[in-house]
Amino acid sequence: MSTERFYLPNSPGSRGRSEQFRGAWRDEVKIWWREIDKALLVLVLMLMAIGTAAVAAASPASADQLSTSQVTLDEFLFLKQHLVWQMLGLVVLFGASMLTRDQARRVGIILAAAMLVALVLVPFIGFERNGAQRWINLGFSFQPSEFLKPGFAILLAWILTWRLRDQNLPVLLFVTGIMGLVGILLMAQPNLGATLLFAGVWFVLVLLSGVSVQLIAGLIGSGIALLTATYFLYDNARYRIDSFLSGGTAFDQVDLAERTLLAGGWTGSGLWLGIRKMSLPEAHTDYIFSVIGEEFGLLICALIVLLYLLIVLRVLLRLFDEDNLFVLLAGAGLATQIGGQAFINILVNLQLFPSKGMTLPLVSYGGSSTIAVCLTIGLLLAITRRNPFLQRETPGLRAMLGPKEDAA
Repeated sequence: MSTERFYLPNSPGSRGRSEQFRGAWRDEVKIWWREIDKALLVLVLMLMAIGTAAVAAASPASADQLSTSQVTLDEFLFLKQHLVWQMLGLVVLFGASMLTRDQARRVGIILAAAMLVALVLVPFIGFERNGAQRWINLGFSFQPSEFLKPGFAILLAWILTWRLRDQNLPVLLFVTGIMGLVGILLMAQPNLGATLLFAGVWFVLVLLSGVSVQLIAGLIGSGIALLTATYFLYDNARYRIDSFLSGGTAFDQVDLAERTLLAGGWTGSGLWLGIRKMSLPEAHTDYIFSVIGEEFGLLICALIVLLYLLIVLRVLLRLFDEDNLFVLLAGAGLATQIGGQAFINILVNLQLFPSKGMTLPLVSYGGSSTIAVCLTIGLLLAITRRNPFLQRETPGLRAMLGPKEDAA
């Protein structure tokens, strides 16, 4: 006779199992809350809240520009969509943050592999928007490069830890090869801004992995040579740089963004009272920082810059005494990605950098890009989870920033 037990919905056995499940879930949440970096989480939520207000300010301008004589868009269309994507993003953020370090590493590696394949497919099945072929449509459109960002940092960090098992493994060659592949695929789209961002993450991870000063100098020299070659061999890069320097079409957008940014003074003109934003292209995405400046003032812009700096500094403080090399490298790489993207976007809005088509993370309107940024933050929170009662004896980032031996 079968010994399998069957429980009615309200039987004592089913209630016991349900209570055990709820108890285990409560325990997991308690552990998560104890180990999570709550200060970092608060900083991220503050930026997302500012982003909601900023998209509310920019939505009428973008809707007006995209409206036609046949179709008039709801002036709050982008705000409504942004709220939906933010809710989904928060679900992804909190879900990813509950992963263990090992689970986060596996997710990052799988994500990197999948998005590298997607990048290879972009020239064949991708579609063009605003003169660049960067998107794939699978029922919803997304940029593989956006989801590659967190996976890239985690993949490179994992590879660089291989030398702990075997000092003779050419890990620097491996990660440089991956960077070269990513750079070629991105420049084919073209996407110079993302290429520079990925190169920055790669450089920080290589720097922290313990290479010699001579090799670092060589890498910097090679980077300068590649940028110079890009200018002469890559038409899109030459056009953007020349326009920025000489005042061409691309410069006109950046100039308008700066004028919009400064139009509100220190305290801003007030919500929905800005005028210059109405002629600003991509007001809800690339140039949302300028909209914030006009309607909320330069003081709020300074607050946003401070929040990004605090996010990066908070991660670095978290890693200062970390004794796990993978956590140290992955955490630093993810923080570099978030801070670097924000830095590039803000410089463009300040007319200090050529236009790059790069959004302001956690603030700009976005669909799949919002999900990708929230996934990045969730993985960062998961990787930097730690038991507050565990004492660490090995200095982490402090040791990395000290004297280095050639470990390449």
